[in-house]
Amino acid sequence: MKNRVVITGMATISPVGIGLKDFWSNLVAGKSGIGPVTRFDAQDFPTRIAGEVKDFDPKEYIDKKEARRMDRFTQFAIAASRMAVEDAKLDLEKIDLDRAGTILGSGIGGMDTLEKQANTLYDKGPGRVSPFFVPMMICNMAAGQVSINLGFKGPNTTVVTACASGTNAIGDAFKVIQRGDADVMVTGGTEASISPLAFSGFCSMKAMSTRNDDPQKASRPFDSDRDGFVMGEGAGILILETLEHALNRGAKIYAEIVGYGYTADAHHITAPAPGGIGAAASMQKALQDGGINLEEVDYINAHGTSTDLNDKYETMAIKQVFGEHAYKLDVSSTKSMTGHLLGAAGAIELVACAMAIENGLIPPTINYENKDEDCNLNYVPNKAKEKSVNVAISNSLGFGGHNATLAVKKYE
Repeated sequence: MKNRVVITGMATISPVGIGLKDFWSNLVAGKSGIGPVTRFDAQDFPTRIAGEVKDFDPKEYIDKKEARRMDRFTQFAIAASRMAVEDAKLDLEKIDLDRAGTILGSGIGGMDTLEKQANTLYDKGPGRVSPFFVPMMICNMAAGQVSINLGFKGPNTTVVTACASGTNAIGDAFKVIQRGDADVMVTGGTEASISPLAFSGFCSMKAMSTRNDDPQKASRPFDSDRDGFVMGEGAGILILETLEHALNRGAKIYAEIVGYGYTADAHHITAPAPGGIGAAASMQKALQDGGINLEEVDYINAHGTSTDLNDKYETMAIKQVFGEHAYKLDVSSTKSMTGHLLGAAGAIELVACAMAIENGLIPPTINYENKDEDCNLNYVPNKAKEKSVNVAISNSLGFGGHNATLAVKKYE
């Protein structure tokens, strides 16, 4: 018999706020976290805007000396994990640490560290490269450092599936608990890639918005005037537990994870498959896994990147899966406010789904001003919507053709 898996703690570090309370209140208020890039001089770049995390001080969460030996994406992960454990009221001295694990996702890892150390190599020679370079840069170090910090000795892995990383990580953690390999998992995604090199790459692809003079209106999913995504940074972390473990310690339960689906487009390194067929298959598998009927789904947190093909094909995928019910669903993209957190996107978006269930409130898609005939669903335009949400799904679609979907429902 499969274990039921519930969410008992959550935390976010995001462009719209640090901590669950600020994150959620700003999302439902429709506040944008996007502005001019301050982490480096972007004046020569076609795109000069991003969703940066403001006022983050790693020393509030991590020893000062240790923090200097970590890339920003790892700092985000540790800080958010500590906040999530606190939110879950999880007493680490009373749980079996051998049955507590960590699965995190990151699409890029320590890009900032890689770039700075490469410059050190070229400018000063190999003898000046930091001995901490490799353990600061590698993608798995966020999960490694979180497990060290919390003392979690159970399953520990890292998922790297581009912009689907956070969703795949949570799905994998869900399955670990469901099959009985752990009682507690810290899971989610983290990313900190607002750097000259990453920006150069995405600018060369012409993937990012160039609406530099009006940054808060730049991310506009499903709007006909969308011109590319806006890069964000941050982390979303969730505490998952077996229902039995949560009930035995009297934990608050935000929602229950019931389904997970993931597929491959097998089509192109960056472009989604025509018609969104891979995304549709991912949603179908998540619903099937959770035993959910189409009519039960109230809300979809879309991948909704504000790029031409993604928004068009994801809309087509939703119609393909849900048929007539697609027009009764509420669909929104919180990337309109946070920007695209790459490997951390799916994690903060699942947090948004759980909070929508908890609060009976659906966050909006801001900057939805001009209808696109190819995007004609209910996108919760510009203002949050009060609605009882019993079942929500979250989509993440990544370069390489990775598609991942999670289904969550109100705990009963």
